[in-house]
Amino acid sequence: MNGIGIDVSKRRLDVGTSDGQTLQVSNDPAGFAELDLWLRERPSNQIVLEATGGYEQPVLDFLHKAGHPVVRANALRARKLAQGLGQRAKTDRLDAYALAQMATLVKLPAYQPLEPWQQKLREFVRARRQMIQALAVARQQQEMVGDRELRRLLQANITHLKTLVKRLGNQIAEQLAQQPQLTVLKSMKGVGPVVQAVLASYLPELGHISGKAIASLVGVAPMSHDSGTMRGKRSIHGGRAEIRQVLYMAGMSALQHEPRIRDFYRSLRARGKEAKVAIVAVMRKMLVILNARVRDAQSGPIPA
Repeated sequence: MNGIGIDVSKRRLDVGTSDGQTLQVSNDPAGFAELDLWLRERPSNQIVLEATGGYEQPVLDFLHKAGHPVVRANALRARKLAQGLGQRAKTDRLDAYALAQMATLVKLPAYQPLEPWQQKLREFVRARRQMIQALAVARQQQEMVGDRELRRLLQANITHLKTLVKRLGNQIAEQLAQQPQLTVLKSMKGVGPVVQAVLASYLPELGHISGKAIASLVGVAPMSHDSGTMRGKRSIHGGRAEIRQVLYMAGMSALQHEPRIRDFYRSLRARGKEAKVAIVAVMRKMLVILNARVRDAQSGPIPA
């Protein structure tokens, strides 16, 4: 059965199959309808789209609702596969073909659409993160200025951004309070509102897949690097950077306030593990524990 890949840009979708068929449609509802008819004549086990900063979201949701087996692939992973297949040139059509090859060769986690409340929460989380980044830039800008009047003007901008960050944080907390199923995330010390919000809005798979799968999805599972009798150093890569960032902060906090996590970290260090390696292991353990607690709270089975 053919694999199908879709390269997404702001204005168009380039579609390719593993046997060389192609289609190009606009990235809008009219193009989605044309794509739907085209796909129905070409059954596939997987239709792979590359994550492209959000431009893929509308077509992902449309195809999922239409019953197509869509998945979203990590961009770096897709590019490395293309290079491994000998594809050094890069065009939208070639990228679509590489994604089609990925659909044929690699079984990827099925796309899990966000609930409306998750989509809203994600927008607030993203806006807060952007405001924090803007605040850091504004503070750096002020540090470079010596003129007193200009510093006052820049301070007004800093004060405004700080107010926005606080308001967004309060609204995120209110949205979390409206979702009682998220209460279980509070059961681990170190997992504050920001971490809860990111997990809820950027990891809808939480509680629905195995601990090993969730760790791999986020990018905190160690990858082997062995050959023959050589045993290389394990490392992590890929996954969802937004989640790893907040997990790191949560892990550092848990080391201070969560005895079980602190003891786990100390045992790794006592066995000679580097501090960075031990922190990643802490992040992975916290994620696996939270995944199990969400699963148990939902009383839903984990797929094999």
